[in-house]
Amino acid sequence: MMNGKVECSVCRSRTVSRAYDDHKIRVTSKQRVLNVLLVVGDCMLVGLQPVLVYMSKVDGKFNFSPISVNFLTEIAKVVFAFVMLLIQAKHQKVGEKPLLSVSTFVQAARNNVLLAVPALLYAINNYLKFTMQLYFNPATVKMLSNLKVLVIAVLLKMVMKRRFSIIQWEALALLLIGISVNQLRSLPEGATAIGIPLATGAYICTFIFVTVQSMASVFNEYALKSQYDTSIYLQNLFLYGYGAISTYIKVLTGPDSFDILQGQSRATVFLIMNNAAQGIISSFFFKYADTILKKYSSTVATIFTRITSAALFGHAITMNFLLGISIVFISMHQFFSPLAKVKDEQQQNGSLELSIAKDTHRDNDSFINMAAGANEEATHRGQSDDRTPLLPR
Repeated sequence: MMNGKVECSVCRSRTVSRAYDDHKIRVTSKQRVLNVLLVVGDCMLVGLQPVLVYMSKVDGKFNFSPISVNFLTEIAKVVFAFVMLLIQAKHQKVGEKPLLSVSTFVQAARNNVLLAVPALLYAINNYLKFTMQLYFNPATVKMLSNLKVLVIAVLLKMVMKRRFSIIQWEALALLLIGISVNQLRSLPEGATAIGIPLATGAYICTFIFVTVQSMASVFNEYALKSQYDTSIYLQNLFLYGYGAISTYIKVLTGPDSFDILQGQSRATVFLIMNNAAQGIISSFFFKYADTILKKYSSTVATIFTRITSAALFGHAITMNFLLGISIVFISMHQFFSPLAKVKDEQQQNGSLELSIAKDTHRDNDSFINMAAGANEEATHRGQSDDRTPLLPR
């Protein structure tokens, strides 16, 4: 990788995956703390999002357009990325390439043009996210959206050549079982929505929602990691800019009397801020952590969602939920267990530990070699000059 570009286009996915694996092995304690903070923040934000959407509904409907909320969310993320880019540029060291120069911006725009793909998929996903709220209560929406973990794993294997052990595939299967247990008897019999039986409409919407969001997550991680040396705030500026353009096109194709601020309330303002924060944290997950970790952290948010929705809206905490979330926790422990790692990764970890051990004893070895060399030299001086040459055998 040179200047943020992967030179080999044929093995581009494998190169990106290998670069990420090398980075993951050298995770420092500060980065582990950052990952923990990302997981905690993501759990709170993702768990709170369905509750805010539920609070924004009036008589089961939205008084505002979901497109307007998505557009304002993208604008908020663009502003945040631009402000952080200004702060980062202000604290650059002498000799570093300026982030705000035209040449840097144009070159980064060319290298990160792939971010337009996940931006478009996210724009579609954000609209589907509101539609999902019409079918289920908040905690059920969260559990259904976790089905995308398996789809993401398949896409990671296909797109980024990521390998998973048998134990990790079994952990993903356990995750699906936990989700299924929670969904038992969650659909009211005979209920309908938009003229379609509830179960049928819900499953169709869920399939589209899971597929689109999974593709967006994987392509986003691929695009961010393929330009690893580029500032994440500059990459976010492009990603959110593309997203704002995609959403604005939907605004232009709407009715002539469309008002972005129509129906907005205090709940929608918090919803916009929450969605923007989710997108920002997600970018850090995709570039510095892992998409699977991001989705597992979102799964944990189900607990927060269920407790909050039960406290605010009186939704019952059922035995199915308790059993399902228990299976999910077992799945998480199994997936991230050291025993579940691929053999090559274990060998890399062992090689790294061996390298560290060699570096630790390098000074002692050098001293021993110096002493041995001096002893050998003294021995050679006492020998005759008719010595056989030391040739390789």
